[in-house]
Amino acid sequence: MGFRSRGPTFSMPEFLRQAGGCAVVDGGLATELEANGADLNDPLWSSTCLISSPELIRKVHLDYLEAGANVIISASYQATIQAFEARGFSIEESEALMCKSVKIACEARDIFQKSSLNDQYSVGSDETNLRKHPILVAASIGSYGAYLADGSEYRGDYGKEVTLETLKDFHRRRLQVLAESGADLITFETIPNKVEAQAYVELLKENGIRVPAWFSFSGKDEYSVVSGDSIVDCVSVINACENVVAIGINCTPPRYIHGLILSIRKTTEKPIVVYPNSGELYDADKKEWVVSTGTSDEDFISYVGKWREAGASLIGGCCRTTPRTIRAIAEVLSNAQPVPEEALP
Repeated sequence: MGFRSRGPTFSMPEFLRQAGGCAVVDGGLATELEANGADLNDPLWSSTCLISSPELIRKVHLDYLEAGANVIISASYQATIQAFEARGFSIEESEALMCKSVKIACEARDIFQKSSLNDQYSVGSDETNLRKHPILVAASIGSYGAYLADGSEYRGDYGKEVTLETLKDFHRRRLQVLAESGADLITFETIPNKVEAQAYVELLKENGIRVPAWFSFSGKDEYSVVSGDSIVDCVSVINACENVVAIGINCTPPRYIHGLILSIRKTTEKPIVVYPNSGELYDADKKEWVVSTGTSDEDFISYVGKWREAGASLIGGCCRTTPRTIRAIAEVLSNAQPVPEEALP
């Protein structure tokens, strides 16, 4: 029922065609968990709800699906074996929690699709309409900086003691577990520097992982990721990797996205994914967003058509965006002129 990836035969162009040429990615997970009463003042951030309130995660996934999302991203961004072990969980329990994040997202998709057939959601009441709303479940892998929980994923400076091999050792088992979790694809998110992207590419190859993936960097301006590395250099590191089905930007102020899309397009023909944050500033010391420093929903949505025209084919939101944001993105894209098939990636 609906579109699902099938391991190595997964076709991003086919998924995008079924989605009408441009797919909608969900919005901020932690933002909505907090709006629904979750306390995320924890090093595990949104992943703490895997332990305390999995039903809340499922609800948020459903809210985004109802808003029109074609891709929902699991609550595993900050879920690592190392972090769970620090909370007293065994390795086996830690791996089970990571898999649970994907299971919850898959359950939400199943509930949504069944409800859609009963006309409880806005997608449509028959399978013909349902097929027009293809849905993928993506397993999130946050950067090493996200595990540190000190805001370093927004700086990309891990220090000289953190090498390529350090990063590979940190991510290796986590990637293996999520690759076997049943997710349609893996999302390497908020990548702050070139070396971590290189670590992911080498792990995919060394471990024989064939699950498709997208790589999404965090930008500091229209040309660079937060570490200062050129986005063009970062894309060149991953472009030849067969697993990579999309490349893009997340958790970056909306004002930088257009320029970053143009920079990425110079280097790759792969589909481009963008899901910016609200543009608000994050205070890493207080571990909170500075309110009234960002972009309003209306201003955020005003960018969407420009991003699509520049070449983005998967568009959503990151921190501080909501189902309201995603619904508006879906409406903009549904009202846009269809993309000719020959123009699709």
